[in-house]
Amino acid sequence: MAIIALGYLGVRSDKLDDWGDFAGKLLGMQKIDRGGKAVAFRMDDKVQRLLVSDEPGETLAFLGFEVAAKEDLQAYAARLDAAGVAVTMATKELADRRFVEDMIWFKDPGGNRVELFYKPMIATDPFVPGRPIDGFMTGPLGMGHAVLHVKDIDVMMPFYRDLLDFHVSDYGLEPYGLYFFHLNNRHHSFAMVGSGQLGFHHFMVEFQNLDDLGQGYDLAQMEEGRVAYTLGRHTNDYMTSYYAHSPSGFFVENGWGGRLIEPDTWEPHQTHDGPSFWGHERLYLTEEGGRKRLRDMRLDAAARGRRAPPVADCPWLFGELTKQGK
Repeated sequence: MAIIALGYLGVRSDKLDDWGDFAGKLLGMQKIDRGGKAVAFRMDDKVQRLLVSDEPGETLAFLGFEVAAKEDLQAYAARLDAAGVAVTMATKELADRRFVEDMIWFKDPGGNRVELFYKPMIATDPFVPGRPIDGFMTGPLGMGHAVLHVKDIDVMMPFYRDLLDFHVSDYGLEPYGLYFFHLNNRHHSFAMVGSGQLGFHHFMVEFQNLDDLGQGYDLAQMEEGRVAYTLGRHTNDYMTSYYAHSPSGFFVENGWGGRLIEPDTWEPHQTHDGPSFWGHERLYLTEEGGRKRLRDMRLDAAARGRRAPPVADCPWLFGELTKQGK
């Protein structure tokens, strides 16, 4: 019984045109019209990774996590039911709208709708990105990762860790509680920010090519107020990224070069260097509201010589990749 990846997510918003420009032209997803009341986006060979529905709320509508086997749906439903969590078996109509074979859904203690699904539908036509990119890091790693604001970590932690079998990668307690969970080789597919709030903090997409990230950063800087965090690198998953303001208020992290782990041997641990080695200046924060504190943590990490391990230098592989790019 296993949940193996973040497969898709849904957003409620009446800003469908804005989302078309943001997810299509900036992130590089492929826009798919869903009949006027919704717009969907592809990132790879899956029919749907992101769905934006014309509904009031301007927030996260659902998180979709893939299970390894169809019988896992019943097993998780039984476990959740025994814990007093109301579980709904999806109708065929709902499963068809999500482009999956079967699914269940329920709400976590924070009121977030979680959907577990089996066997996403594969598209018959190739992925066509919204701007020229090499593609996204998906496949067995899933769509990327999603991060929630959490009011009470003592309630949310056992729900995801014990009931849903999410595996702790690491956690930090300064400048606030950050808890990261893996479902596959991606360092984390899910995380929680112990901010004392409820809501959606961000989701992340990872580009295959660093230049695709950088060119998107150039595009984002041309829009007034679009960049929320400047380009930087995280201390735990080594992701080089920037964060953009989405049309719905939460952030979207645009990343490259994320860390891959070995789940069978990984040991969860506490981190002490803050969120970033460098960069990630929070442009949306005031100095007194946390911006200076986070900057000081980065400068302290730098003064102590903290950095990610070097990438292996392989001239032969570089030459082969260069030849393929001709």
